[in-house]
Amino acid sequence: MRRSNRSVLLTGIYRDGPLSRQELSVRTSLSAASVSNLVGELIAEGVVEEAGSVESEGGRPRVLLRVSPTFRYVVGAEVGETRIRVELFDLAMNVLATWDHPINEPEPAVVVKHVLEGLAVVIGSAGVRSEQILGLGVAVSGVVEGNAVVDAQTLGWDRVPLGQMLAEGIDIPIHVDNGANMLGQAEMWFGAGRGATDAVVALVGSGVGCALVAGGSSYRGTRSSAGEWGHMTIAYGGRRCRCGADGCLEAYVGAEGVLERYREAGGTLAAVDEEAAFVELLDSVRTSELAATIVDETIGYLAAGFANLVNLVNPERIVLGGWAGLMVGERYLPQLREVAGRHALRLPYSQVSIELCELGRDAVALGAATLPVLRLLRDGGVVPLRSNR
Repeated sequence: MRRSNRSVLLTGIYRDGPLSRQELSVRTSLSAASVSNLVGELIAEGVVEEAGSVESEGGRPRVLLRVSPTFRYVVGAEVGETRIRVELFDLAMNVLATWDHPINEPEPAVVVKHVLEGLAVVIGSAGVRSEQILGLGVAVSGVVEGNAVVDAQTLGWDRVPLGQMLAEGIDIPIHVDNGANMLGQAEMWFGAGRGATDAVVALVGSGVGCALVAGGSSYRGTRSSAGEWGHMTIAYGGRRCRCGADGCLEAYVGAEGVLERYREAGGTLAAVDEEAAFVELLDSVRTSELAATIVDETIGYLAAGFANLVNLVNPERIVLGGWAGLMVGERYLPQLREVAGRHALRLPYSQVSIELCELGRDAVALGAATLPVLRLLRDGGVVPLRSNR
């Protein structure tokens, strides 16, 4: 019970702080004495610290509390299809060090090698000791089951024991989850999803996925594979998707599929790199009728995908992120909203807002870094054992 109460207090301070002891008592329904005792423990352990004060009506100023940013540090890694990004954060989620590495083929052994390399680099760059690292969160494509086993059909990963492979190289606690879910967690905690209880956070990059939030909690489905929105059939008998099925949304709006459609229609691009080629295509809209047609069709497919989400799950908010999603959304968000409205039922569409990710294209690594933070909050500030072996 004591650890549970510590967890409730610590989560409130972290997610909504800085807060005073009085505010914590009201929010948690714990007695003032219990709050005072538990907060005293957390301060003595260095987990929580005082962060100034605010005036109160007719009494002494109220001391505000926050989670100490330097109590521990966390690392988030995004394993994309074209690059691996590793970032080190303090507990206020300030970025202290960043490492990027391009990859051609995301083979499991190569991914593990580069993630561990990036981890060592950011720890060294930030000047922190490895024992100060609370944990490493890793975001990957595909379905992540218990013990961090990854099934990523589009990458050719079949039950890859990614957590175990990483644990063989470090003794830092490891957490692995789906990349779209990590983007969703970052946006729900710190970005465009804050305050929403029913939301969809869409990730559009080389591939497509989404995070579903229902009643304020992440919806994962029976075996954690919910959110594979990119493999919703958008055109029966349509284009072959990387997953092997025909007509998936990803085949029409994922960056790889968009560029393939353009090239198959006779278009040429000077850039070889996928992200640079996608920018080139978007920039060509003003001078190329073919580019304009492909981009307009992409907006239509993406908007239809949004409409399907509106009709199916009735969210109050849809947040569009991912590097390709942001590129399209920054230029065409009003058009996306207008076309989605034409495909969705009127009433649920009137209840939803479609917004852009606020945390930028690197929010997936930030979301991954919240995994060890979430563990700390659930454990009431008790630091987990270090060994993975």
